[in-house]
Amino acid sequence: MDKQVFEALSAATLPEKLGGNTVLREKIGPDFSRWSVKEVGDGNLNLVFIVSGDRGAAIVKQALPYVRLVGESWPLPLKRSYFEYHALKRQAARDPGLVPEIYFFDESQALIVMEFLTPHVILRRALIDGRQLPKIGRDLGLFVARTLFRGSDLSMATREKKTDLALFADNIELCDITENLVFSDPYFEAELNRHTTPQLDPIVAELRADRDLKVEAQRLKHLFSAKAETLCHGDLHTGSVMVTDDETRVIDPEFAFYGPISFDVGMLLANFWMSYFSQSGHENAPSARDGMRTYLLDTVEVIWETFRTEFAHLWRTERNGILYQASLFEARNDPFGAEQALDIVIDEIWREMLGFAGVEIHRRILGLAHNADFDTIVDPDRRAACETRALKLGRHLAVNRHHIHSLKDIRALAERVQKETSA
Repeated sequence: MDKQVFEALSAATLPEKLGGNTVLREKIGPDFSRWSVKEVGDGNLNLVFIVSGDRGAAIVKQALPYVRLVGESWPLPLKRSYFEYHALKRQAARDPGLVPEIYFFDESQALIVMEFLTPHVILRRALIDGRQLPKIGRDLGLFVARTLFRGSDLSMATREKKTDLALFADNIELCDITENLVFSDPYFEAELNRHTTPQLDPIVAELRADRDLKVEAQRLKHLFSAKAETLCHGDLHTGSVMVTDDETRVIDPEFAFYGPISFDVGMLLANFWMSYFSQSGHENAPSARDGMRTYLLDTVEVIWETFRTEFAHLWRTERNGILYQASLFEARNDPFGAEQALDIVIDEIWREMLGFAGVEIHRRILGLAHNADFDTIVDPDRRAACETRALKLGRHLAVNRHHIHSLKDIRALAERVQKETSA
């Protein structure tokens, strides 16, 4: 393949274009004419292929020079695959076994060849189907704690962290997408917005006239753009996780950037709350998915409690960076000082996390890129009823984040809203 001229692959052209790649030949089979190629990309940005042969299979993911969801009218740089590759390598080191293995990376062709995960399915699809995966809460809680702590000044050598910060600071265009699509576009009549109309029109007008909400969304945008604490996945939702009953894998970190520790956690939990409210749109009879709803709220609590416990463990055992040095606390026989600082940091993550969750819920219902949780509900009235409940919770989380004390309070509110509006 020409290393200088980018060429988008297709199922028809891939075997010949990549048939000389020694890594692929080893993983898939030496005779590329016998390869089977299936395009499976259903995301917003990229081409994704499953390539199978006599020896096995692999995933080939290639960036396109535009947003696939919109078309060539919205150009994007191919270098986003470079950031995805480097993010996957760092995540693999910081929480081994939770991301796919990388086999090969070609920067000029913006493609990554990686492990084919089977029989894994996308977590969002599993939740829509009503599957209760037993391990995801703990696995995801550990993943966010380990990757976010170990990618920060709490753990990294300062030179290494600042060098890494400079590298990922160039992921400008994808950060720009988040800054607009998450924090601004849902709150005014942006051109690419869409929502269930006319059913949601009244609440959409209400939210866009809500001064407190818009100010809080911009405060959160300020945090996103200015608080370069750690390497974030940047797009961590239930569509970026693949699962079996026994395994959890996190994929697609092309939006990786240095930002608040709280960002990934908030985005992740928001998607479980949205799944919770979407369940009544997928059940065949009222209350048929009560068990699934309980499971989803339980999973939110497991993710947060696992994150908090593991983060505290890493604080006590791997706090080797420039922040809150042990030389100021433990080395001076003052472990209570380190614990006081930990409590302050966790409390700050908690309050920011709630806000990021709130705006994530709004953008997935009112903005450009929606969730299949809601979009696969065929009846628009039923879909809008589910979306309305979620929108109200999102507003509550974003605006009242400094006054919400526990997930149990959020759980009680979500259950009450679900029950009262379903009656």
